[in-house]
Amino acid sequence: MKKTAILLIFALATVSLFTSCAKKGEPRKIFDDGLTPVERYGALQVIGTNLCDKDGNPVQLCGMSSHGLHWYGKFANKNVISWLQKDFNADLWRAALYTAPYISNKGLMLKVTDSIDAAIELGMYVIVDWHVIDEHDPMLYSNEAVKFFEQIASTYPDCPNIIYEICNEPNTDRVTWDNNIKPYAEKIIPVIRKYCNNIIVVGTPKWSSDLVPPAENPIQGEDNIMYTFHFYAGTHGKDSRKQVDKAIKKGLPIFVTEWGTTQASGDGGVWEKETLEWMDFLSARKISWANWSVNNKGEDSGVLKYNKDKQAEGGWALDDLQPSGLLVRKILRGETQDK
Repeated sequence: MKKTAILLIFALATVSLFTSCAKKGEPRKIFDDGLTPVERYGALQVIGTNLCDKDGNPVQLCGMSSHGLHWYGKFANKNVISWLQKDFNADLWRAALYTAPYISNKGLMLKVTDSIDAAIELGMYVIVDWHVIDEHDPMLYSNEAVKFFEQIASTYPDCPNIIYEICNEPNTDRVTWDNNIKPYAEKIIPVIRKYCNNIIVVGTPKWSSDLVPPAENPIQGEDNIMYTFHFYAGTHGKDSRKQVDKAIKKGLPIFVTEWGTTQASGDGGVWEKETLEWMDFLSARKISWANWSVNNKGEDSGVLKYNKDKQAEGGWALDDLQPSGLLVRKILRGETQDK
């Protein structure tokens, strides 16, 4: 009898465990309190592994990323960002400044400051993204990064709207966390900290898909540090989600500063089922995210159909949107819970 009872208790506990692990996240909601995201949440902070509001409550911020500002910077304007806030229910905008084009054209800084100024006026959060990718190693332009972040942080000191993403996707096997990415972060973080204690998001190895090294050797002695994880629903699945959970268990705060509904190439169609699995996963853990991306080049991961909104005015009709744009809009508006 005792053995039967023990087995029953074990079975119930096992069912409870798997039910808990499989629990769906809450759908997004549209607030009717009349507050902007920044008015609602204030200066963000990291507590444990959670991104939290000014009062210490965990929050999940969700929104859209620009494409490369040197290609599609025309969309980094108040009209478009306001439309994303009002119609898409976005909390944030990510300004993706590719580093090599910026090195040769410092005028691209205006696209970043336009993004920040619009976000401040609209009460939204803005991710300032130093978009390392083709150069592989963030240390390559680290001196330029120091100047860039010094200029932004000193121009907008203690601005609660700004989230600093200091290294987008370091990549290749020769660029490691211990030898390249962490030393770079330890060079850049003090520059920003002279002016504010805002959230700083640090890139991770292998196109920001490998959380194991930073989980084993995180940055020490700094507050409000988070770590980037990127995924594309048609390429990354269950194994990637397991890695995120393992990193969180080790105490690593995660921010998904870029994800797509497609394969990692940006094409391959929209993977709706897999996208919604990811959305449930992120929502249940209150992991914030920015979707890639706002452009009209006609790629599957883009929001707009080819050549729609040529003047970047916002006010898009549903027929202007790619399948990915339609799906992400539904997600942001909390309209996918019955899927």
